[in-house]
Amino acid sequence: MIDVPRETELRERYSGIPGMLHFADILATRGVERGLIGPREVPRLWSRHLVNCAVVAQESTEEMPAGATVADVGSGAGLPGLVWALVRPDLRVTLIEPLLRRSTFLSETVADVGLEGRVQVLRARAEDGAPGSYDIVTARAVARLPQLLSWTLPLARVGGLVLALKGSGAAQEVQEAESVRNSLDAGPMTIRGYGVGIIDPPTTVVMIPRVR
Repeated sequence: MIDVPRETELRERYSGIPGMLHFADILATRGVERGLIGPREVPRLWSRHLVNCAVVAQESTEEMPAGATVADVGSGAGLPGLVWALVRPDLRVTLIEPLLRRSTFLSETVADVGLEGRVQVLRARAEDGAPGSYDIVTARAVARLPQLLSWTLPLARVGGLVLALKGSGAAQEVQEAESVRNSLDAGPMTIRGYGVGIIDPPTTVVMIPRVR
C-alpha cells in the first residue's frame, strides 16, 4: 500500500536539490513511455527509487569521499548514478548502459537536468569498460551478486569499492557470492542499511572492497 503523505513529504524534502524534481518528472513521463519505469512505480517514485538511491550518496561520505569517480553499471533509468550526481555535485559519474534506447534516454536526461559537465554516458557492457578506473562501482537491480561481482569489481581500482544496492535477500546473495569472492580480488563483504528513519525499508547495500 502506498503511503501518499509520506511520498509527498519526501518529494518536498528532496525537491530542493537542483535538478531532482525535473528528473522525477522525466521518469514519470518519458521514463514510463520508454519502458524504463513501470507505470505502477510512479506513485511511489520518491520512496522506492529516488530517495532509495539518494540516501546512499548522502550517508556514505566516508566510503565515497569528495571527488570520487563513480561507475553505475547497467544504469537503465539512471538509478542510482544520476541521482548520486544530483545529490553529490562533487562526484564524477559514468553511466554504463549497453542498450541503445536506454543510453539515449540517459544522454537526453543528463543534458536536460544540467549534468553534462560531470556525468558521462557510456554505451557499453561492463566487460568493455576500462579496468581499475573507478573509486566506486555501483549497480541496482542488475544481477545477483555472484554474477554482478564479475562485472563490477574489475572496474574498481585497488582500494576501491563496489556498492551493490540490494533488497531483502542481500544476506543470501552474499553467501552465494562467497565462493567466488577470492577469485575476483575482493575483500570481505559487508551489508549496511541507509536511510534509517527516512525511508521504510532502508536501502540495503552490499559493500565489497577490491583488495588487489
